[in-house]
Amino acid sequence: MSGAAVLAVVAVIAGCSASDPVPTEAGITPTAGFGSDYVTPAPTVPAPLRGTLVPAGSLTGPSLAAKIDNHEEARPQIGLERTDIVFEELVEGGLTRYVAIWQSDVPDLIGPVRSIRPMDPDILSSFGGIVAFSGGQEQFVDMMRAAPVYSAIHGQADTDSTFYRMDGRTSPHDVVVKATELVAQHADLATPVQQFAYSWDVASSTAVTQGTATSAVDVVFSDERYPGWDWDAAAGVFLRTQEGGPDYDTNGDQLSAVNVVTLRVDEVYDYDAEVPQAVLVASGEATVSTGGRTVHATWVKDAPTAPIRLIDDLGATVRLAPGNTWIELVPEESGSVTVVPAA
Repeated sequence: MSGAAVLAVVAVIAGCSASDPVPTEAGITPTAGFGSDYVTPAPTVPAPLRGTLVPAGSLTGPSLAAKIDNHEEARPQIGLERTDIVFEELVEGGLTRYVAIWQSDVPDLIGPVRSIRPMDPDILSSFGGIVAFSGGQEQFVDMMRAAPVYSAIHGQADTDSTFYRMDGRTSPHDVVVKATELVAQHADLATPVQQFAYSWDVASSTAVTQGTATSAVDVVFSDERYPGWDWDAAAGVFLRTQEGGPDYDTNGDQLSAVNVVTLRVDEVYDYDAEVPQAVLVASGEATVSTGGRTVHATWVKDAPTAPIRLIDDLGATVRLAPGNTWIELVPEESGSVTVVPAA
């Protein structure tokens, strides 16, 4: 150290009283031993399916997925507003159903649940945990049971206390699940691994830093199902519509998402001539919308147990903003995605 630098350090120390904290080389001011009331904050970690910071060790339970009905008579669905991640998929008749996933905020009740479909094992194998559904074709149920996910099925002995038919809803749109009780019964299952990369906040997400200003994302699955997402700048979220009208939860609030992801997928009919299967172990075109902006991307899923990767056009990993995410599995041939630019 030069003589001038030594004199500068001496001058700084000389200017400090005995009660002043001593500056360190890294610019960090220690407070222990100097009479401060400062308390070191508890360490935080990202919630694995939401990316929000939570106290370390506070989220140790498994994820709970459920096959949620999207028939008109099933709306409003119970618990969708508290999901971490929702996949919307095409099923027979041009209708859609959801694979909804909770881990950071599990409601007491979810539903109504319906039957499983052939793409669901590929969607859920990377999450592990539990999947709740009402049954299905034997071949599809067998596929789901073979996946590394616990199958909780309506009508089985192990779900007698957690599944029931709710009064006031018509069958088959009336099977609901006591979600917190179901999760508690399987607390030995592993916590899910993080599925996507997350930024620190909305402003540093890939869509906001690289994307184009967006007023809406309009999706077409079929003539029967064409959901949309309208950007609400005041609320800082995308608001969901279905068939041209607001899509509400059981509280009367419009469903919303921090991140809206569209994946263009091929549809095959390998198991049933009437039941489409979205091909998920594959790759394709994607869009990611966050913070009122949208970025073009590519999605890749290498194996059933591998998370979906989102890659921007420069080859970098796309980072979502902390918060909930809806993923639209849009058929490549019959569906469409329209990103409406901001005026």
